Amino acid sequence: MDRPTLTTVAVVGLGTMGTGIAEVLARAGREVIGIDTDENAARRAVAALEASTARAVERERITEQERRDALARFRTFCDLQAAAEADLVIEVVPEDYGLKQRVINELDGIVKPAAVIATGTNALSVTRLAADSAHPERVLGMHFFNPAPAMKLVEIVSCVLTSPEAVAAVTDLAVDLGKEPIPVGDRPGFVADGLLFGYLNQAAAMYESKYATREDIDAAMRLGCGLPMGPLALLDLIGIDTARTVLEAMYAESRDRLHAPAPILGQLSAAGLTGRKAGRGFYTYEAPGSATVVPDALTPREGELRGTPRQVRSVGVAGSGTMASGIAEVFAKAGYDVVLVARSDEKAGTARDRIASSLERSVKKGRMSAEARDETLARITPAGSLSALADVDLAVEAVAEDLEVKKGLFATLDEVCKPGAVLATTTSSLPVVACARATSRPQDVIGMHFFNPAPAMKLVEVVSTVLTGDDVHATVREVCARIRKHPVDCGDRAGFIVNALLFPYLNNAIKMVQEHYADMDAVDAAMKLGGGYPMGPFELLDVVGLDVSLAIEKVLHEEFREPGLAPAPLLEHLVAAGCLGRKSGRGFREYARR
Repeated sequence: MDRPTLTTVAVVGLGTMGTGIAEVLARAGREVIGIDTDENAARRAVAALEASTARAVERERITEQERRDALARFRTFCDLQAAAEADLVIEVVPEDYGLKQRVINELDGIVKPAAVIATGTNALSVTRLAADSAHPERVLGMHFFNPAPAMKLVEIVSCVLTSPEAVAAVTDLAVDLGKEPIPVGDRPGFVADGLLFGYLNQAAAMYESKYATREDIDAAMRLGCGLPMGPLALLDLIGIDTARTVLEAMYAESRDRLHAPAPILGQLSAAGLTGRKAGRGFYTYEAPGSATVVPDALTPREGELRGTPRQVRSVGVAGSGTMASGIAEVFAKAGYDVVLVARSDEKAGTARDRIASSLERSVKKGRMSAEARDETLARITPAGSLSALADVDLAVEAVAEDLEVKKGLFATLDEVCKPGAVLATTTSSLPVVACARATSRPQDVIGMHFFNPAPAMKLVEVVSTVLTGDDVHATVREVCARIRKHPVDCGDRAGFIVNALLFPYLNNAIKMVQEHYADMDAVDAAMKLGGGYPMGPFELLDVVGLDVSLAIEKVLHEEFREPGLAPAPLLEHLVAAGCLGRKSGRGFREYARR
């Protein structure tokens, strides 16, 4: 077929997504035919377009004349016959094979021979939908992201039946709409949702197992990874029933248990608790369709602690690396006297100098005064021996991520620290209880997992073991409040909250590239533009370090024994070749050496 010109576009299904797509098209100068069998849906779509364009005028993004022109280009109908004059039809009816097939088959007898039919599915097989059409070569996928007017990504999905001319035409259209199209093959979830929904499913399973509260899971991923929304809040926004449909399709193809929908998704869907649209899902909302969360029986009580906190006046930090320096800086800024211990006086002095440089940068940026800088630095005492921690109330270990090294350190802390001192490890993946058992006071040992860079990152994962005392947990929660960090509670298992959800997602991204489904640039773009992630998975892997990432993947696989958690062979090969990311000058990408 010749490349068609897509001037008039029909949108079938005027729900939230269909209405958003119609707005994008109308504002970009296309004639838009909105079709929905529900007259109320058509009226709501017109009202939504009127309201959104009015806001755009108010914010001076478009003129009043441009608004009137866009509204004039949008016509609504209740009969599929209205698509007869369309050059492109985009169907966004509910995710149901039977329904989508009926729409596409009916369109076969209505649209012009040169018209393109695009399905907006994010989970169903485009190949299967195309194969049932009388003209499979003109059927493809055009997956917009919600909200369509704001989200830049459009996945253009072709299959073995799709004509290159149809793909080229819709790709050009997406560019004209101000979107960034990426070409993808036909498999459930495509790129963005293929990575996103596995992560969302694991978050739902984590909550269902009562490992952490919904609030802590969501806060951990927002503050620890810079995500715009937590996974459970996002499931409520997407629709729990929709998410379950996507996961069912993904599991049917992959047979990966990580894609098998968490039972809670089925339970909530069956009960009609499908998220924001129903007024209740993982959270409870002010009203159906509202974004305002209201307290319910599961809402934690503010400031409630399990025990009585111990008094903490002084803090010791063991370690001389970036993380140890950052943690010491955080405590000193909050007014604590800090003893910073390294393996030698020289290393301790170097770590203190690193803090001085960090504080100086804060002064230059206007974030703190010179007086506050001097006071903060004066609170930090460098030392070359762990014996200097004899009188601290809280000792924080921030040495290498090696269990034997940490156990040896805790055995020494047990000897030198006074009775009643809280002993904390900053491990991100090792068992806290192993550190606790290296002491004669396991009830005093807890995890305080800070995130890098510690002065900037708000999150601290507070990891209690089965032996940790309630008063120790209460002490650390109170300390976190004083140092202006957001604590989240979790149990002592591999990955805690953040890494247990983040690294399987990163591992799946590597597998996607390894299987030649998509290239690194497409995957990174998909997650930044389609998911609002601050960094794409390959950018993040190179920053974290491929050796560090591989170590965490191995720990997760060993703990949970899920085949889908086995490290991607490509990651293992790169680490074996010494390609460790930015720090080595080459990882998934190459970097200029400093």
